[in-house]
Amino acid sequence: MAGINVREVVLDILLELEKGEEYSNVLIAASLDKYDYLEGKEKAFIKRVCEGTIERRIQIDYVLDQYSKTPVIKMKPLIRSLLRMGVYQLLFMEHIPAAAVCNEAVKLAKKRRFQSLQGYVNGVLRTIDREKDKIVYPNREKDPAAYLSVCDSMPLWLVTHFSKNYGQEACEKILDAFLERKAVSVRLDERLSDKERKTLFSAWEKAGVQVAEHPYLPYAAVLQKATGIRRLAGYEEGRFAVQDVSSMLVVEAAGICPGDTVIDVCAAPGGKALHAAGKLRGTGKVIACDVSAHKTEKIEENRARLGLTNVTVRVQDARVQDETLVGQADILLADVPCSGLGVIGHKQDIKYRVTAESLQEIAALQKEIITNVIDYIKPGGILMYSTCTMNPDENEKMAAWICETFGFVKVPMAGKMPAELKAEAGRGMIQLLPGIHETDGFFFARLKKGESPA
Repeated sequence: MAGINVREVVLDILLELEKGEEYSNVLIAASLDKYDYLEGKEKAFIKRVCEGTIERRIQIDYVLDQYSKTPVIKMKPLIRSLLRMGVYQLLFMEHIPAAAVCNEAVKLAKKRRFQSLQGYVNGVLRTIDREKDKIVYPNREKDPAAYLSVCDSMPLWLVTHFSKNYGQEACEKILDAFLERKAVSVRLDERLSDKERKTLFSAWEKAGVQVAEHPYLPYAAVLQKATGIRRLAGYEEGRFAVQDVSSMLVVEAAGICPGDTVIDVCAAPGGKALHAAGKLRGTGKVIACDVSAHKTEKIEENRARLGLTNVTVRVQDARVQDETLVGQADILLADVPCSGLGVIGHKQDIKYRVTAESLQEIAALQKEIITNVIDYIKPGGILMYSTCTMNPDENEKMAAWICETFGFVKVPMAGKMPAELKAEAGRGMIQLLPGIHETDGFFFARLKKGESPA
């Protein structure tokens, strides 16, 4: 099918995103599926410009507000999206001729019936291109928070949040890490021999993928330039699963033993539950629950691909207690809904949607879930509480609340913890920070229930 304008595809994705009904990664994936017949470089362009425009939105808007007579906030949605994607290409994609960026933007304005604004669009973009080396940003020395907010495209309140809780140096590293191109982490089947692993790596490298072992866990690998994971050797045979190393560490730290019953109350897409099943080596059982059939279908799909027979998948809302699960869990995995600040690097629009008020609301939901599932744990059993965020109210303070309210105690992590995490692992709580650790932002605590019911 000929005649597809890739910039128009980008424009439509950005316009759809303005409605606030869906996350960008979902919209981009759906669009790439729709236009799967395009050449690889065209699909790569769509993905890069969409993700980059979203990622750098605060900086782009700052620049536009300096060179446009109409503030970004007052622009027509189509013109706003058109200018944002144009500025992204001008500032961050040097190999694309400025003339092409400006001309294509003008053509799209005309095609979408904004003929009267063609000159405006052209003028703004050409001026920014001409002046791009003279753009004045906030002074880093006088106002470091404003500088980081604009130049790392992070809402000011979140810059303050990260700096306050983790220090200025860590804050800068976190923000830089969010802007790095993300690799794909995979968990290899732990039963693979060294020879089988080498064969798998070799096949991936022949397919153009850059492969490296992750330093934290012997069965974790990091893939660069891995487009089309499902087409990689070993995928259909269940020899690996896509999973971030932070998530793997939760299961590694749990101390799962043969014959255990593991319950995962917020399991989708199933990474930790299926990892736990692999740890059981065909013994015991894993009960993986989530709130909807849509979510549990993904778990079931991966369970079947990985060939795991000791996993039961259920549709179960974690806010409602299932009496049949009371007293059943040797280990309870509770990766509760959270603000998601730790995975901004993968889902950039999180930073525009989360608010200081929403952090309080999500903490209340976390308490509701824990209150309803805490009785699933046997006396002496383990709760692995985790989130993919960086916020003490959802993390350390929540772990303290669980201990105080339900009579749990923090206990050292089990398993093979990386050397640089040994001290935190010994205290029973680990906060991972992107840019500091080689993972997403993630928190987990290992909490033990008293030997007699609390």
